Parts: sequence; C-alpha cells; structure tokens
Amino acid sequence: MPEVRLVGAAGEQVGIVGIEDALRMAMEADLDLVEVAPEAKPPVCKIMDYGKFKYEAAVKAREARKNQVNTVIKEMKLRPKIDLHDYVTKKGHIERFLSQGDKVKITIMFRGREQSRPELGYKLLQRLASDIGEAAVIESSPLQDGRNMTMVLAPARKSSGGKAAKPAPVITEYVPAAPTTPAPVVATPVAKPAPVVEVMAAPAPVVSAPVVSAKPVEAPKPAVKKVAAKKVATKTSDTAAKVTKAPAAAKKAAAEKPAAKKVAVKKAAAKKTSKEEK
Repeated sequence: MPEVRLVGAAGEQVGIVGIEDALRMAMEADLDLVEVAPEAKPPVCKIMDYGKFKYEAAVKAREARKNQVNTVIKEMKLRPKIDLHDYVTKKGHIERFLSQGDKVKITIMFRGREQSRPELGYKLLQRLASDIGEAAVIESSPLQDGRNMTMVLAPARKSSGGKAAKPAPVITEYVPAAPTTPAPVVATPVAKPAPVVEVMAAPAPVVSAPVVSAKPVEAPKPAVKKVAAKKVATKTSDTAAKVTKAPAAAKKAAAEKPAAKKVAVKKAAAKKTSKEEK
C-alpha cells in the first residue's frame, strides 16, 4: 500500500501514513486531501479546504500585480556643443521622467573632430548630474561606446526614515579607456629554400638519313591553251587583213573623186555652150 507524509489541517506533522488512512482522516475533518509535493519521497499531502486555498492564492497574485512597478528606460540625446536654452529644456524633460519613476539614458553624440575631444561630453554629463542633484542616482557612470558616450540615471528612492537616499558620487576627472595592449608578435622561422641541382640532359643522337634524288615529272600541257592560241592567231590575221583592205579602199576613193569632178565640169561647160547657141 502506498504511503504519504501527512500534514494536518493546523499545520502539524502527522507523519508517514498509508494513503487510505490519510483519506479517512480528511473525510472525518470534512476537508480535502491535497498533494503538496509530489516529487518528494514519500509524497507530501496536506489536509485543507482546496477552494479556500485557490481563492487565497488568487488574491495574493492580484496584490502582487498591484504593487509591481514597470520600469521604463527613457533616452535623451545631447550634443557636446548644445546651446544653453536647449540644455535647460532637455534637463526639464529628464527631471520629469525621473519624477515619474522612469530611468533615463543620456547619450552624448560626437561627430567629426569632436571624437578626439571626449572630455567635452564627460564635462557635460558631470554638469547635468550636478544640476539634477538628489533627484537622481547615477546607475551607470559615463562610458564611451564608439561615437557616443552614455550615462544612466535612476530615480532616487527614499529610505525607511523618510529621507532620500544619497546620490552616487560624481567622478570629477575624466578617466580615458584603458589602451589595449597588442598581442606579442612571434617571429616565425622562415624555411630555407631547397638547393637547386642542375641536371645536364644528354644530347639525343643525330641519325643521318640517305637522300634519294627523284626524277622530275613533266606535267602534260592542257589542250585548252592550244585552242586558245589558235583562236588568238586567227583573230590577229583577221585584223591584219582588215587593216590592209582599208588603205586600198581609201586610195580608190581618192582616185575616183578627181574623175567625178572633171565630168561635172564638162557637163557644166556643155550646158553653157548650148545656151549660147540658142
């Protein structure tokens, strides 16, 4: 039979009893048997009113939510060369955030050559912390992160005596970031190049091959050239004949021209004589 460690209704320790005996005792008290610690060996059970237990747990959770404070971190950005009017305005915003119970993250933004003068931003944060006074506590001291320098202020909580807690002391000197020491350079030994061994290659033997003289082969002349030569010869003979015929015809025409003139003169003289006779 399984056994349990039983706790009575008034919180007294009954001891290790069987599960049937524990149920019987809970029924006699008109209460419930609730397993409180199931992982214990043996398991721990308690005699109680389970409905009342659940109601009390819900009331406690509700009260815890009421008293719970949701902390919100506000952020305010400044420049190292901020004007006095802008400084006063942003300081008023920071005081308002702190009075509402919120934390404030103040960021100083550096640009250009301002990055070489981080002490300007540090002095501005120190001035702001001293102007706010006891209304805030420096939760995170000024820390430079790249181009920005940040500081976190938290609202000062009042002590049990009704007096406000003292703010954290303000650092009066700028502490630059510790320079990082470079890692030691270990010279690695340079491996010596392997010696170059020159290998002389043996010349290849030259074998003289016998020269065979070949007889020249006469290529047959194409028949087309002969035909072309014949055609050229016939053309030249025709042109020569034409040239010889032309001067003969010209001589004949020259000889016929004076004869025709003479005949025309004779005819004209005959006509004149015939007219005179009439």
